[in-house]
Amino acid sequence: MFTQGTQVRIDFTYKHCRVKLYLKEGCALRIELVVNDPGDLDLLKGLAYLPQVQRAARQSNARVLTMLRVGQSCAIENALFEGVSRPYVRDGQRTGALRFGDSRVMALAGALCLTVHAVAGFNNRSLRALVAGLLGTTYTSAQMTSDLRRLRLHGLIARFPASNTYLLTPEGIRVALFYTKVHDRLLTPLLAADRPPAPLPLRRALRVIDDTVDTYIDRALIRPAAA
Repeated sequence: MFTQGTQVRIDFTYKHCRVKLYLKEGCALRIELVVNDPGDLDLLKGLAYLPQVQRAARQSNARVLTMLRVGQSCAIENALFEGVSRPYVRDGQRTGALRFGDSRVMALAGALCLTVHAVAGFNNRSLRALVAGLLGTTYTSAQMTSDLRRLRLHGLIARFPASNTYLLTPEGIRVALFYTKVHDRLLTPLLAADRPPAPLPLRRALRVIDDTVDTYIDRALIRPAAA
């Protein structure tokens, strides 16, 4: 992503495809998907298949725009949060919980947030490499298979017909972005707000809160007696 004057542009590639988003004349968002090899989207070459390529490109553009729109307001309702964070039985199959704060779940959510998934989807191998990188530890194919099953049974991903490629559902986009934003952009900075690089006024305010809480504890005679 880069800025050029008043223009903001986002460019990324997937194999031989290229996606470009920018503000047209600073007032309208424009998205362009260039498909140089239909095989990258599991489509056949030739003019006879051009309508399929156009349809797939429009669908990819719509998914990218959905992800961008959800990213601006990704709060989820209590029912959805409680549903994915608890195990339950769906279609006769028991699915595990996706608990907020669990390191494996958070790495999974972060990996799912990549915009490129909205273009071409993902599979066991491609997503596993991303999750392993975020976890910083061994993450096996069997673990990825288990997590894909959890995501699918919770209705957060759907499989392309006759393929091993998955796409995030609208609920999946919202959950992945909500988990990642709340953890990385809200809780993590707040938990470190009592030390630099947090702003000095905030650190001073937290110090006042700490001193006030300590005073209440002392008055309640809860502190252990000095040795």
